[in-house]
Amino acid sequence: MTAITHELAEFAAGISYDALPVEVRERVKALALDLVGIALRARNDAESTPAMLAAAGALGLADGKCTVIGDAAGYAPPGAAMLNGTLAHSLDFDDTHASGSLHSGAPIMPAAFAAGEMAGADGKSAIAAIAAGYEVQIRLSLALDPAAHYDRGFHPTATCGAFGAAAAAGRLFGLDAEGCANAFGIVLSMAAGSMQFLVNGAWTKRSHVGHAAMCGLIAATLAREGYRGAAEAIEGKWGFLHAYAPAADARLAVDELGRRWETMKVAVKPYPSCRYGHAPIDGILALAREHGIKAEEVAEVAVGLSEAGWKLIGDPEAAKQSPKSVVDGQFSMAFCAAVALKSGGLAWDDYARYLGDPATLDLCRRVKTSVDPRAQADFQKEMSGSVRIKTARGTFETYVRVPKGEPGNFLSAAELRAKFNGLAGPYLSARRCDELADAVLALDQTPDIGTMLRLTRPDRPVARRAAAAVR
Repeated sequence: MTAITHELAEFAAGISYDALPVEVRERVKALALDLVGIALRARNDAESTPAMLAAAGALGLADGKCTVIGDAAGYAPPGAAMLNGTLAHSLDFDDTHASGSLHSGAPIMPAAFAAGEMAGADGKSAIAAIAAGYEVQIRLSLALDPAAHYDRGFHPTATCGAFGAAAAAGRLFGLDAEGCANAFGIVLSMAAGSMQFLVNGAWTKRSHVGHAAMCGLIAATLAREGYRGAAEAIEGKWGFLHAYAPAADARLAVDELGRRWETMKVAVKPYPSCRYGHAPIDGILALAREHGIKAEEVAEVAVGLSEAGWKLIGDPEAAKQSPKSVVDGQFSMAFCAAVALKSGGLAWDDYARYLGDPATLDLCRRVKTSVDPRAQADFQKEMSGSVRIKTARGTFETYVRVPKGEPGNFLSAAELRAKFNGLAGPYLSARRCDELADAVLALDQTPDIGTMLRLTRPDRPVARRAAAAVR
């Protein structure tokens, strides 16, 4: 072991709950509540879920003792990790890290949950493992330079997430530094995720993340059993940092490791859409409230984004103004802006309500996007955005530097709980919702991670909702 791989492996193997700052422990629990609610809704509502469940069954992964959130059955550990990772990212409602330009919880927590159930781990160990996974994943993205990584066609949530998942699972298996390095050396050959999904709104963006969770778990399991991984997996000549970006800065992966906690820079989404669009949505809602703007009076909406954001949700303009699927809508600034103007917000059920609606699509065509120099200057630290709304009675504009949900504008405990209740409420009784939320927020007090996870299982029969039918 040498250099970066060695430092990250030592960190993952040696992290402990007691050594974590109190604010990191509390933030991990808040992020866990967010993920559990999202995955539970996606288990029932996401249009891609039935195919994933059928595939898991066909592959023999639907027979075991591990928990899939919101599912009454037991699954094999790789199946649970794959499905939970996919579910957690299926609504595009999961947590984000601005400067890393990725989602963290979706690949990491499912790997930790499956490994924790395999090992009979307690909640404190799970929290430490999840923190290790977040730090490894985020720091690798920072080192790669996420914009350059995206330009090569990679999805950093998945590619870097596979390493984070391996770190989390390895910590729960009790791997030492050499074992964690082996896990990194194994998962190096599994790290994948192509941005080609943007061409047709493919569901692969969701399964990238489940694949990362599963591969991290498999890599850690292989390392636990003595399987040898590639040396210098991260910094080597053909290692992750050299193969996946043109000019990575390896020192960013370990800068102030264990002293500066990137986990505390993770945001929670208030809207189920690409995070780059959230500042403009905040701006639209604020202007609409302040000036009484109605959708029918809007002549044009001009949205300014960072270049990275514009590439994902603004370009090509014609396609973004005519979304056909949920994924299209989630990555369309035009659609998200139109829905915000029409509904006063953006909720998961709005995709079923507004995709294909002629009036909404007409409003989409009045939304224009461009690169705003202010947003570009604030990027990568912030996912900022500007909005200018033209009406017959005047033009109104604003600039939102820190969107709702970012660490500097984080959701309150009440807002976080309301998001969870809104997601889980249709599928769990009110009593079970409270029981589950309380258990997640008291994760550090449970002697068995499986006890908490089994509370996600349905406690009443509920028909699958129509939102899942949107294609």
